[in-house]
Amino acid sequence: MTNEQGADLIVTGSKVVTLDPSETMAQAIAVSDGKILKVGTDDEVQATAGAKTTQLAADGKLVVPGLIDGHAHMDREGLKDVLPSLSGCRSIADILDRIRELVKVTPAGEWIVTMPVGEPPFYEGVPQNLKEGRFPNRWELDQVAPDHPVYIRPIWGHWRNTLPLISVANTRALEVAGITRETMPPVPSIQIDKDLDTGEPNGLFYEFIYKPVVEKTLMSCIPQFTLDDRIAGLRRSMVVYNSFGTTSVFEGHGIAGEVFAAYQHLREEGDLPVRASLMFSPAWSSTSSEDVTDMLVDWGRWLARRGLGDEFLRMAGLYTEYEVSEENRVRALCGPYTGWAGFNFDCCLPKHVMVEMMIEAAKLGVRVGSFSPGILDLFEEVNRRAPMTEQRWLIEHIGRFSKEEIPRIRDLGLVLQAYSSKWIAQDGEKLRDELGEDGCEMVLPLRDLVDAGIHVSLATDNVPPSMFVPIEHAVARKTDAGKVLGPGQRLSRVEALACASREGAWLSFEEDFKGTLEVGKAADIAVLSEDLLEVDENQISEIVADVVITAGNIVYDRAQSVSD
Repeated sequence: MTNEQGADLIVTGSKVVTLDPSETMAQAIAVSDGKILKVGTDDEVQATAGAKTTQLAADGKLVVPGLIDGHAHMDREGLKDVLPSLSGCRSIADILDRIRELVKVTPAGEWIVTMPVGEPPFYEGVPQNLKEGRFPNRWELDQVAPDHPVYIRPIWGHWRNTLPLISVANTRALEVAGITRETMPPVPSIQIDKDLDTGEPNGLFYEFIYKPVVEKTLMSCIPQFTLDDRIAGLRRSMVVYNSFGTTSVFEGHGIAGEVFAAYQHLREEGDLPVRASLMFSPAWSSTSSEDVTDMLVDWGRWLARRGLGDEFLRMAGLYTEYEVSEENRVRALCGPYTGWAGFNFDCCLPKHVMVEMMIEAAKLGVRVGSFSPGILDLFEEVNRRAPMTEQRWLIEHIGRFSKEEIPRIRDLGLVLQAYSSKWIAQDGEKLRDELGEDGCEMVLPLRDLVDAGIHVSLATDNVPPSMFVPIEHAVARKTDAGKVLGPGQRLSRVEALACASREGAWLSFEEDFKGTLEVGKAADIAVLSEDLLEVDENQISEIVADVVITAGNIVYDRAQSVSD
């Protein structure tokens, strides 16, 4: 490269955390052809500049590798904008006013489906946040929408992590769905609420399970997310994830065909601002050992190691569970439509069939991810019959591990993905009551895992989409009550950052390509709003990205976004 051509982009005047093996700190970075050309002092990097080099002055901001969300459910974020919001409603009257406005722009007879009652992203304090302390019923919705079927959706339960989930239908919606006083719940976890005097359904559905079942069964007639919805939602999702410094996601729960189609559409448009490594979510047509293993041999080889795709979009490995619950069975009846989930509910198998399938996967070199209870025991059983220690099999949403289990994880070469919003923040105090102070050291034991040399990736699970939330959890170990849970398991800020970037690259076998700021690696870079290494630990979760670069291109500029 001649000096006249120069670097494509230079970031100077910064504090660069490279996360390279020597833990190098630098001032500046030069980028060329989507890769890192030079890391060093301002003067060293400026020497690569040419007449056409774009100069980005970081003004002393912290610069880090683009973050990699190890279990993102990124597609779900953009779908939150597809439906009308009830945010800001503080009473039933407010909700009715919002529905009344939707009636004005919706032809008679067409569905009106809204987001849940409450404030995103967690929808907490419902219905106590309403003046009446309750949800509207069918007859109240009828007052403003007598000629439209109306349905207020339930939350995706893991947003709030408390039960029950509640949704509401008006009279026209119940009629379209064929729900009467004789209608029985399809599974025991659903309650069809009824008027105490008449015995008629009052329009409220209660679900005592985290993943909604009503909209896949009783109310399966509501409009479904279309491919256009998913494409638009995914495009919006990438902007949101970029805004928090995320340049790659790993979808360990598996991706169904309808979501993959949206990814493919965007990839055909050009390079993605958020790289995506996806595990496959199979929909097993049979649950016999012979059929499942034959199917895997037939079409599963393309899932081996890095799988199919390129540096922006890749599909490899598969997700599975062994709990074939009644709820999952009825949810799967809506297949191939997956709703909020984005993964197939019939990816579940009977335990003995799942083991045989995983043995065949190990023979084919296809990695498997799961968070079924007792999965460590099952992985060990597989390894005895078909060695898989070099394949980076994955335990997701890790919760509690004893001192004895950690060497077993290490010896299997497993990779772990930590879901801190649930285990530390949301459930932390409940676990303290259950386990005692000493037992809390087993909850998400990040210190012990990292010290054992086990690769652990932090993740958001879209609760919320900022990786700085799990980074704060890893550093501060604070529950939602503001108390420290298992202080001996804290990570340093640099270690937590590594689990949010470098370790995410390990998930997708791309540690030689991304995750650190080293010469020759992908120019995936985030310029942060605050110094992660210096800010108060209780404010880490408030950090956002000022500028984000993916493959050497500026894909997000907060200043430009605000001005727009």
